Amino acid sequence: MRKVRALLPALLAAFVLLSMVPARPTWEPAEEDSRPMKRNEQEYGKPNPNAPPELSRFAFLIGKWRCEAKLKRQDGVWEPMNATWVGRYILDGYVIAEEYRMTRQTGELLVLGMNVRSYDTKKKTWAIKWLNALAGTWLDLGPEELGGVKINKEAIVYSYMEPAGPHAFSRSTYTNMSGNHFTWRGEKSNDGTT
Repeated sequence: MRKVRALLPALLAAFVLLSMVPARPTWEPAEEDSRPMKRNEQEYGKPNPNAPPELSRFAFLIGKWRCEAKLKRQDGVWEPMNATWVGRYILDGYVIAEEYRMTRQTGELLVLGMNVRSYDTKKKTWAIKWLNALAGTWLDLGPEELGGVKINKEAIVYSYMEPAGPHAFSRSTYTNMSGNHFTWRGEKSNDGTT
């Protein structure tokens, strides 16, 4: 028994020392069925075959877009802006996320954030959130209490409440949607109607 007790500290010390040695990889042959991914799948992902088919309604946003934006100022003059919009499938292709950036012609950053879009098949509703990176706030886009997301062949429309600013409601409308073009229009309602 004394020999075991005397060996125990030595065995524990050896175990501790061996456990600190980094693991060595084993190089065994493996077979893998590989194929190169298409460029846009690497950059922008792809829809999951088990994702709700409704997700395809926003597939036109997938890719990198340069946008000619215009913003109507308080004095009624339309100011040209530069914008980029980068859409990707995320979370194994069950969700679409887009990064949006808008700057003045001078380069001053005005808008920076991300939309996250998913479809709830049980409720048959869209869950769309906007993350305002500059303020660190989330905003529900197209909540059911404001009419939800309306989709037809010509347009996608939804309303939302702005958390700040002189207006209560905003509406987003997407039209002219194709693989190489889309139009987005944002409108404000100062009278409280959607």
